[in-house]
Amino acid sequence: MKALRQLLRQQRRDITSVDRISFAKSLLLQVQKIVNFQHGQKIAIYLPNDGEIDTKYIQNFLKKQEVSTYLPILVGKSLEFAKIGENFRNNQYGIPEPVSTDIISAEQLDILFIPLVGFDADKNRIGMGGGYYDRTLAFKKQQKTAKNPKIVGLAFDCQQVEKLEVQEWDVPLDAITTPSKIY
Repeated sequence: MKALRQLLRQQRRDITSVDRISFAKSLLLQVQKIVNFQHGQKIAIYLPNDGEIDTKYIQNFLKKQEVSTYLPILVGKSLEFAKIGENFRNNQYGIPEPVSTDIISAEQLDILFIPLVGFDADKNRIGMGGGYYDRTLAFKKQQKTAKNPKIVGLAFDCQQVEKLEVQEWDVPLDAITTPSKIY
């Protein structure tokens, strides 16, 4: 799994800056096909790191729609979500996090967009290997009736693999969206 993770991370880092812009714009169009954005929703997104697909067009769209938008913040070994504001600080991995007093849990989100290192057509994912999203979303496996948040993985098409080995702690995604396809 470690070798696969390294290979996929390198593939996404190798995407040219021109292609990155085009793919990020296409990603917004794909996301709009599967999500009915509504005023009052609470949606979490991420800031791209290590070559992840850029979410800035989605974030700008959400801002225009006046949708409450949150970013993940590290709290111990899991995540909470802070409303995007003007001030940021870097976490232990050098990823910017909002400095906010409006912090909510994953259960309070309507939609959660998460980054992927790799995925398969069965909507399984591998992330960076820290397990933060799986620990944060473990309640979804325990409470089979938990509808929220809807979990949507975002990735480049080149990050798809034939089949991923699923671990007992892996939380399945509701959808995966790439610039050209929705799973």
